[in-house]
Amino acid sequence: MSARKPFHFKAIAFLPFAILGGSLFAQKFEQPDPQGFSELFSFTDTCNSYLIRDGDVAILIDLGDGTALEHLDEIGVKGIEWVLFTHHHREQCQGIGEIDRKETQVAAPEGERELFEEPTTFRKWFPSLGDKFSVYGASYSRPPSQPILIDKAFKDGETFTWRGYEIECLSTPGHSPASMSYLIRRKGGAVAFTGGVMHDGSKMTTWYDSEWDYGFAKGVDALLESVDKLVEKQPVIALPSHGPVIRKASAQLKTYKEKLITFRASYVRGYDVFDATAKERDPISQPTKFPLMNRVTPHLYKLNPDSFGKNFYIIISDNGRGLLLDCGLFPEIFLHRLVQGMKKHFGLKQIDALWVSHMHGDHFLLGPVLREKYGTKSWTLDRIADKCENPRRYDYAALLYSYGSKIDGMKIDKAFRDGESVEWEGYKVQIDWMPGQTEFGCCLWLDIDGKRIAFTGDNLFADSSNPKQNGHEAVVARNSSIFEEGYLLGSRYLKDLKPDLVMGAHSYVMPNPAGLLDRYHEWSKEIIRLYKNLLPEEDYEYLYDPYWVSAYPYRVDFTEKTTQTVHVTVRNFRSVPQRHKVELKLPLGFSAEPALLEGVLEGEARQQFPIKITINRKTASPDLQIIPFDITLDGKRHGELFDFIVLASE
Repeated sequence: MSARKPFHFKAIAFLPFAILGGSLFAQKFEQPDPQGFSELFSFTDTCNSYLIRDGDVAILIDLGDGTALEHLDEIGVKGIEWVLFTHHHREQCQGIGEIDRKETQVAAPEGERELFEEPTTFRKWFPSLGDKFSVYGASYSRPPSQPILIDKAFKDGETFTWRGYEIECLSTPGHSPASMSYLIRRKGGAVAFTGGVMHDGSKMTTWYDSEWDYGFAKGVDALLESVDKLVEKQPVIALPSHGPVIRKASAQLKTYKEKLITFRASYVRGYDVFDATAKERDPISQPTKFPLMNRVTPHLYKLNPDSFGKNFYIIISDNGRGLLLDCGLFPEIFLHRLVQGMKKHFGLKQIDALWVSHMHGDHFLLGPVLREKYGTKSWTLDRIADKCENPRRYDYAALLYSYGSKIDGMKIDKAFRDGESVEWEGYKVQIDWMPGQTEFGCCLWLDIDGKRIAFTGDNLFADSSNPKQNGHEAVVARNSSIFEEGYLLGSRYLKDLKPDLVMGAHSYVMPNPAGLLDRYHEWSKEIIRLYKNLLPEEDYEYLYDPYWVSAYPYRVDFTEKTTQTVHVTVRNFRSVPQRHKVELKLPLGFSAEPALLEGVLEGEARQQFPIKITINRKTASPDLQIIPFDITLDGKRHGELFDFIVLASE
């Protein structure tokens, strides 16, 4: 990972002119199709808005930050009768406060009505794995910070009539859960207002909005179905939420479909997730006199094949001391049965430490029980420790709280530095940072029983003898998983380590892994190439990573304190300096110092800096509130992409 470099910032007022696309110019309405559709206009601020004019009144398709309303007189429009939203994302609708709801009605897809009208429902103080519109507890929705009441909710296939225009409403999810395209037939072919379905150049608008599950491509599949529906309509022009007008839209959609199919084949997990046999998951361990456990090597034990999916490996020394490697996804009573059985059959006297491979809660759910009942310490890498101890300060997937655990964190007794080792029972145990599935992962390895054994967490699973498998586990942006500092780096690390045996979590054993590790590394390079081909930004990470502006803590508790400090992190994925403006859009009753950050961040760096937030309890709502970051990057206005949440009272 690149060295951190200084980030200079100061609080200033926004400049009075608009800055878009990296250059300074006056914002104005354009005509995307002046010959074929002369009453159609476009305007760009936080998104593309489209206006259809009839005399001196009009409708808008998407609103952005509302700046378009200040320019209506330039095209002879006196009033907006309707705003039709393609989808719920904040940058599409953050200017709703500029609309006079007595004069202007608002319509949106029926499937996203709740996201408009009940936005805080989709920001959880206590998230869980099964939360709606989330990836294991981390939401992929981006609702407005305040409710927007919808006057009319469109159904798929419905026709909306306005002043002689017949507007077909076509459900086209994928970029958002139930987004909608609007089609108008005119001489020369159909015009489609497609929201975020596709970016010009047959590209995906953003990745993090289409990542709906844990690596099974649900969002990609939805996009593929939506592309097919649009191809059937044969649009000549597509008008997207972001980026240029899409000319030759039908041809571009067909190319886009081909890209998505190619991408999907590499994206989904590189092993048999559900159909692997016990022998393929673990070809070498042997049964013992203790039926619940198998022996891998003379000192290394694991659960028997019937316990597939659970996390539990243990090294037992000749002195009867145990080093446990991950522990979770089974009941407490089962743990006690394991301990008693190991004492009886393997001579276990004490479990000295639980090593935690990465930040996901299912790998240390039983850590507190081990501490309380058996005096077991907890070890992990330093960059993982706070995710274990204070998981609700983060908005990542699969953290401890999302498993419904009664514990809200687990103490880490020893936080190792990258490359640090420990002498344990005559063995040198090495702990290295090894990202992949998540930035917050590590590899514990040691030479034992004549083999170099690497414990790799959830990074890869495979039948290592099968040349068709490359072993990679789920690609999940909400794990914090940028490839160049994730799978690419981690796979290269394992190739260089040259282990004889790879112990993946969830009861996977991978002997003779050299060929598998070669395939794993080659895949890590291929998937980067595919993302770069699929996303329109040269530095694709901005469209992949939902954390390039983020808050710590993500959940800020004001129930007892009046002032809290939030640390905002900004990332630069480019090789050259970049300029940021980040404005906190504060709800009533909250103030921040500073509320607006501006600065230059050096190339390939990230920087964290503090903001003090104060609550006025007389005016602040006691309910959970969303605070978005309104972001401008190198002159391009992105709008309210990311957020954090605050709570004033229990």
